Amino acid sequence: MSKLVAPSILAADFANLQRDIEMVNNSDADWFHIDIMDGVFVPNISFGMPVLKAISQHANKTIDVHLMIVDPDRYIQTFADLGADILTVHYEACTHLHRTIQAIKAAGMKAGVALNPHTPIAVLEDIIKDLDLVCIMSVNPGFGGQSFIENTYKKVQQLKNLIEFSEASTIIEIDGGVTNKNANKLIEAGADALVAGSYVFKSDNPTETIADLKALIN
Repeated sequence: MSKLVAPSILAADFANLQRDIEMVNNSDADWFHIDIMDGVFVPNISFGMPVLKAISQHANKTIDVHLMIVDPDRYIQTFADLGADILTVHYEACTHLHRTIQAIKAAGMKAGVALNPHTPIAVLEDIIKDLDLVCIMSVNPGFGGQSFIENTYKKVQQLKNLIEFSEASTIIEIDGGVTNKNANKLIEAGADALVAGSYVFKSDNPTETIADLKALIN
């Protein structure tokens, strides 16, 4: 399959959100990546439900929602109702991960699990075949614009090995500090989807930046 680019709306201009959503709609991007933060699991607060509802009304591409919240089980159906196509929860926030994954799928969404930089790939061994996506955090979650953690390449290789060994069809997504400087190396390590926030939205021409990144990895 072709490699995917998912601009992170966290880095968009909130005062011109519809403009930026239309830009992504009309670009070569594949997904909208939307971070939901509660100020408890991570030291930041981002979008709430009304903003996600507004985004989903205008977005015409896959909506990839990344929950950085405690007790995500409470809101699974809500995010399905708001238009999420993929719902990713953090391994570190789920006491009963298998149950959470089943609930996401029962609500009609694809199910993903995100791992913080310090969390080893091995924790997914027993559940990898149930996952549509694994999001490897290449920065510590909570804020955009952070520097890329170099150990990520090794984790991507380990995850790719686990997926192949388990004969799973899980997509590997990388979130944090992605630029044209590390994109190729991430794809070579086994990544399938790259989340890019500041790199896209802080550039002079976001549409062109997305096109260049997409061309670079395919």
